[in-house]
Amino acid sequence: IKSKFDQSIAQLAHAPEERFDLIRSWLSAFTAQEQSTRYQRYLEETAALLFAGNFQPARVIQASLEREIRDMKGDHPLVRQGVYQLQYHDFVQKMRHFERHTVPLFVQYGQLKKKLATQYREQLQLESFRPRVLSSFVRNQLIDQVYLPLIGDNLAKQIGTAGENTRTDRMGMLLLISPPGYGKTTLMEYIANRLGLIFMKINGPSIGHQVTALDPAEAPNAAARQELDKLSLALEMGDNIMLYLDDIQHLNPEFLQKFISLCDAQRKIEGVYKGKTRTYDLRGKKVAVVMAGNPYTESGEKFQIPDMLANRADTYNLGDIIGDNDQSFKLSYIENALTSNPILNRLSGKAHKDILALIRLAETGREEDLELESNIPAEELNEYVSVLKKLLVIRDVVLKVNQAYIRSAAQQDAYRTEPPFQLQGSYRNMNKLAEKVAPIMNEGELRTLILSHYENEAQTLTSGAEANLLKFKQLCGYAQPEDARRWEEILQMFRQQKLLNADRLGQMVQQMGAFTEGLSGIRQVLEAGIKGSSKK
Repeated sequence: IKSKFDQSIAQLAHAPEERFDLIRSWLSAFTAQEQSTRYQRYLEETAALLFAGNFQPARVIQASLEREIRDMKGDHPLVRQGVYQLQYHDFVQKMRHFERHTVPLFVQYGQLKKKLATQYREQLQLESFRPRVLSSFVRNQLIDQVYLPLIGDNLAKQIGTAGENTRTDRMGMLLLISPPGYGKTTLMEYIANRLGLIFMKINGPSIGHQVTALDPAEAPNAAARQELDKLSLALEMGDNIMLYLDDIQHLNPEFLQKFISLCDAQRKIEGVYKGKTRTYDLRGKKVAVVMAGNPYTESGEKFQIPDMLANRADTYNLGDIIGDNDQSFKLSYIENALTSNPILNRLSGKAHKDILALIRLAETGREEDLELESNIPAEELNEYVSVLKKLLVIRDVVLKVNQAYIRSAAQQDAYRTEPPFQLQGSYRNMNKLAEKVAPIMNEGELRTLILSHYENEAQTLTSGAEANLLKFKQLCGYAQPEDARRWEEILQMFRQQKLLNADRLGQMVQQMGAFTEGLSGIRQVLEAGIKGSSKK
């Protein structure tokens, strides 16, 4: 065998790679005859020595390739009774395989996982579900003393309270009604942030009046489908959710009825997720249902919420004075406008007690009662007071507009004696005016600023612009004699048109009555003819 081995090796003297492979094949066949894997770990080393053709004992390092390691802890298959048999060649071979195959696959897995997570995050729009409180948000006295207790009582019914005495029969809904710009969404986003809830805002105008089902597949357009997908995802999450339906005046009452069962103690709702119908049982879960809307729709008519849904809701108007808290309500206009004015914005870093003290000073003018925690120079103090006095004038105007808007929104069309008033006196209007106020403004300039603002606001009302602007001037005492005459003309024409429409309705009713009488006469003639035929 040795001669045959030497002969076959000699034939490949000119091809070293093939010669090494042949030597290794001979050795593999030899070790296979021994029926033991013991010699396999030395195969590469032996092949290298035979390939070199010279064995020098002086160059050989005597070392043990096996070692028994004791006192090992763990349940690894290779550790038996605390003993691990270390085989150097096996260990190196496993390490090489780990470096060349396992590590690259793990790196690829991490990259693919990150890529898919990014794709799904963008697809599901997860960042939009995280409540983000506006940097200009002001937690004023009205929020602390009025809104938070009211909203807190409702949320306690819906998501429960901490402790052993928490309710298990969670139910109800929170309905916030006010004109735009009173911070309904901002307030609820702040509360969701404080409570650690996922803020799932569903945009009513994107869904529209046409949608009556929760199935995204039935949505008429991509925008509506996206909002319904968000709604389905919220229900699929099923816990730690604030479901916020915004601008519900744009939604179909039949669509809103789908949430009636969610507001009962059963807390169940039928939904569709990824094309499959599901029944979501949210009993005992932290799920709050909040709806918000404006008393007027885009057509100027009051929206209607299903009675069974309204009966289950706690309804609050953020644009109205609540109970005996009118002072806090009025003060909130000033507090919310502080960050909008470049002069008063510097007060945001002062103690809140100082802000209230400066507002009282602007209202009363009594400097002897002024007590401040902060050290404010006299010149800076005069600037603050001057601006605050002007904001108080603006606030009174905006409050009048707000109350006129709400009174008009609450009126039924049949009882109106003047055109609907649709100009608004919200926080948004107050902030827009506040940002343009300067300490050096005189009374005339301030009046021009207010008039210019509401002239611009009235222009968006198209056909109702003139009547609304004239009504605004009447409310605030800005009307000139020609404005008063024109307003009386509009009132007279409005009442005449209303009487004319009523007369037309009366004429139609009269014609319908005559038509009904005619049908009765025809019926009598036919009955008489039928009786005569039967006698014959």
